[in-house]
Amino acid sequence: MAFVLHKDENGAEKYGTFSIFPKGILVHAVSTRFGGVSKPPYDSMNLGMHVGDDAADVAENRRRLLGWLGLDFERLTTPEQVHGDKIVRVGEAEAGRGRLSYADSIPATDALMTDVPGVPLMLCFADCTPILLFDPVHRAAAIAHGGWKGTVRSVAAKTVHAMTEAFGTRPEECLAGIGPSIGSCCYEVGGDVAGKFREAFPQFADEIVSEQNGRIHLDLWKANRLQLEESGLMPHHIDEAGVCTACHARTFFSYRAEGPKTGRIAAVMAIK
Repeated sequence: MAFVLHKDENGAEKYGTFSIFPKGILVHAVSTRFGGVSKPPYDSMNLGMHVGDDAADVAENRRRLLGWLGLDFERLTTPEQVHGDKIVRVGEAEAGRGRLSYADSIPATDALMTDVPGVPLMLCFADCTPILLFDPVHRAAAIAHGGWKGTVRSVAAKTVHAMTEAFGTRPEECLAGIGPSIGSCCYEVGGDVAGKFREAFPQFADEIVSEQNGRIHLDLWKANRLQLEESGLMPHHIDEAGVCTACHARTFFSYRAEGPKTGRIAAVMAIK
């Protein structure tokens, strides 16, 4: 298994993909900050409509990413992310929502899922964890937004459960990719956040909360992996990018490394 960054003709890393997902029936990508038209501090492939960037520039960036992937921009569907655990099934009625305006996006939602071919799902990130899920048997895809608030609410596990209810997904057949996000190396948290994780996940609290040089660090990658495994996913069906966005802020946007005035990468999935 591997997470591979794909480069353009000039050597710029445009987006990454997971080898665990089958190419023949699924298109997916996690973007970088390269290849767009946004001006600093959003330079250059900012895909978030809600961060103060010019909306026309963001729309052009989204068109470019969808064009690279061979997907229909008019059907691109995005939510208003609020660090919660609401999951929405996207059908033909929702297709295209949020592509040009944040106000038009699916409200107050942090995971999207669909089994409709040709409807690209997109969520945005800047240190939070992208969780990509695919059921190759029932041909259903989902993306969840795993910041600390979503992770402590088990949004990844709840998305697997929602796929089971909506599409008949069997967790042991489901594939997952945990995308670039802030690693435990850079993610310092306070005692209150650490306490919430210890309370939510007592069975593996010591694996996800640690002390380094007298400071508390949180491992979102492991927290999401372990809750996916507890949901029934096979360990060898879960791939991790293993890339810290704060350490690699020149390639990915990072709220922690750059501050609130920065852009957003995106995770995109579409069934062929």
